[in-house]
Amino acid sequence: MQEFLNQAISAIAAPENSDPIFACPASVLALLPSHPDPLIALAHSKLHTYPFDSVPVCWPRLFADASIAKVVTLIENGLANNHVDNTNPPSTAQKRGRGPDNGSSDSSSSTDVWVDEVVRVLDMAAIMAGAAGRVEMIDGLLSALATFLEHNGAPPTKRQRLGRDWDSFPTTQHMQSSRVPNLRYPIQTAHAPSLQAFETHLKTTQPLRIKKALTHWPAMHERPWSSPAYLLERTLGGRRLIPVEIGRSYTDADWGQSIISFKDFMHRYLLSESPDPSQLGYLAQHDLFSQIPSLRNDIAVPDYCYTSPPPLHLDIPRNASKPPPPQLDEPLLNAWFGPAGTVSPLHTDPYHNILCQVVGKKYIRLYAPDQTDKLYPKGVERGDIDMSNTSEVDAEAASERIDADYPLFRQARYVETVLAEGECLHIPVGWWHYVRSLTVSFSVSFWWN
Repeated sequence: MQEFLNQAISAIAAPENSDPIFACPASVLALLPSHPDPLIALAHSKLHTYPFDSVPVCWPRLFADASIAKVVTLIENGLANNHVDNTNPPSTAQKRGRGPDNGSSDSSSSTDVWVDEVVRVLDMAAIMAGAAGRVEMIDGLLSALATFLEHNGAPPTKRQRLGRDWDSFPTTQHMQSSRVPNLRYPIQTAHAPSLQAFETHLKTTQPLRIKKALTHWPAMHERPWSSPAYLLERTLGGRRLIPVEIGRSYTDADWGQSIISFKDFMHRYLLSESPDPSQLGYLAQHDLFSQIPSLRNDIAVPDYCYTSPPPLHLDIPRNASKPPPPQLDEPLLNAWFGPAGTVSPLHTDPYHNILCQVVGKKYIRLYAPDQTDKLYPKGVERGDIDMSNTSEVDAEAASERIDADYPLFRQARYVETVLAEGECLHIPVGWWHYVRSLTVSFSVSFWWN
């Protein structure tokens, strides 16, 4: 632990001449080692002063460095208060709870307080400031903290604290059979096609459901994401913070966002025996795997993401005033984790997508780009937010409402599927897609071009 603390202090105290933090006022930098809290507050306010894509890079960097400076003090004080030698591993007797430091409830409670705060501060730096060039440092500190907890008898959240042995999600969160549509226009399916066969299919510009493509993923077997206990273990006993969308869909009026701990997210929205369908929380389109690399090790980028798709068709919907999306060197990964009933409204993505279903099932409906004129795309909304990639239509709303407000929608041709555990779906760029979780669901999307 001490090694990581020393490295962190050295990097912050003596940044390289090219470090973006030097764009901050010198008076601010002078406060960094001794007064990180007001600097975190200042950087936070600056992040909200500018448009998202125009924030000067010095302010996210200040947010990250001030957070790390605060954490170093928290850890050093926490270790001192718990009388822990952080330079040497504990003895076998200490690990087992025998000897001078026997892991008493008072000691564990005291440790929980400062450990919770350390995790909160570092995760806020990752979520709010994107870790700003400090990804490896933040991950190193969190990894060292996890090792400390394992060795010093301050265990992460135990299964008995959850109220039962959570080896799987509650049965009440299983398939909402009354809401499973009868598939009238099923998507073409293939069983683990070769790269050559997949590239041939790409030329058709049609979606493809792929079976048996994830059998080698640890997340499907030895490190199962279907186990709440395993997910809590991988998130420091559920302490890690995540951004959660509150509500059924981001197009609903009552939709909102919150940053909560992984444990609270699981308890509120996934582990209830009697979930409230009006209270939904969704970890949606979040780069969870750069924030928590231990989960990244449980999956692999599908080989299909390294094939060469054909050029874009002229009928692909795109706002002509916006530049085309940049070429990707590597696929972009995002996590999608939530209870039954969460919805991604009808929309398009700027890249090809391989959507991989790790836990549960999802209903997915897709419309080709040439159906766009029947799908009623939104425009620029308040705050100059371009919503042209999202339809005004709730694809599964009552027929009478759709027919009255969007008379052309019923004429639009579509294909559909229920994506099950271990399956992938190739969504070609520009295809409109509507997604609804039928169970507790954990998916990973891979954008590529």
